[in-house]
Amino acid sequence: MARPPLRTSAAIVLAATAAIALSACAPDADEAAPPASAPVVSTSPTPIPTITQTATAVRLPADCKAMLSADVLAQLGTTPLNDPSLGPSGVQSDGSLICIWRDPAADTTGLTTTISRMDRGPALDMLNELVTTQGFSCYTPDAGTRCEKTWINDAYPVNDGRTLYWRDDVLIDTQYSNLAPTGYTGSIIASIFG
Repeated sequence: MARPPLRTSAAIVLAATAAIALSACAPDADEAAPPASAPVVSTSPTPIPTITQTATAVRLPADCKAMLSADVLAQLGTTPLNDPSLGPSGVQSDGSLICIWRDPAADTTGLTTTISRMDRGPALDMLNELVTTQGFSCYTPDAGTRCEKTWINDAYPVNDGRTLYWRDDVLIDTQYSNLAPTGYTGSIIASIFG
């Protein structure tokens, strides 16, 4: 009987060795890899991050002149600001600002603005009360609520009035008599929220 050529024997040995090596790498039947089309599902849930938005407090002004436009300041002219004889004014201990534009010798001409913090609930209650009991008119300009009313002064033939503006927990409250510069409240709004 003829012997197989040496090359053929070597090829058979190599093929058998490769088959044994590959079978050692194959997974067991119960550990078979999922088909390529099967989705991989994680057994440990990943928490969804919670985004907490925090409201940034609006900074209250600290200067009665700096918050007004050049046009408004020109209308106020030489009217004295924050004369000590008229009571507390300027920045207060709670951070609010009181601006008193008035000559202490004047009988009625003047304007007082208080800018303070007030939460939404109390602010809207107060504004609604002014509408209900005092006949104020309210509307919603510049992303806030504005209420106002004018009347004739009890002692002099001049207009008195009050304008309130609330937005983002800030209340601008201005009371005036015979001194109402055009664009005054709008100038303050632009300075605080602009």
